[in-house]
Amino acid sequence: QLQLAESGGGLVQPGGSLRLSCTASGSTFTNYVMRWYRQAPGAEREFVASIEPYTTATNYGNSVTGRFTISRNNAEKMVYLQMNNLKVEDTAVYYCNARNRYTGRDYWGQGTQVTVSS
Repeated sequence: QLQLAESGGGLVQPGGSLRLSCTASGSTFTNYVMRWYRQAPGAEREFVASIEPYTTATNYGNSVTGRFTISRNNAEKMVYLQMNNLKVEDTAVYYCNARNRYTGRDYWGQGTQVTVSS
């Protein structure tokens, strides 16, 4: 079992920055590929970014490439999402996701709200 808890959301003006954090507990963190997803009102959940546990290879959704950066600290069981040059369309609830590399099982955090507005 793995528990995830996001933090760092809030209200920011267009062009601003936020850093989201996700704390993991309860299982071997390096068993998991970590991802961020987001869901805007009335929209489907959208992939934002992912990071591998050992190589730390990353992948990004088209809408955030060049603006967002995902990173992880395996020793502290943390994953981060640095969001720069935020746009109104980035407004959503952001979810931390962990996928077990061996079982394929997914775990989700409760989400953190990010609102980009002037």
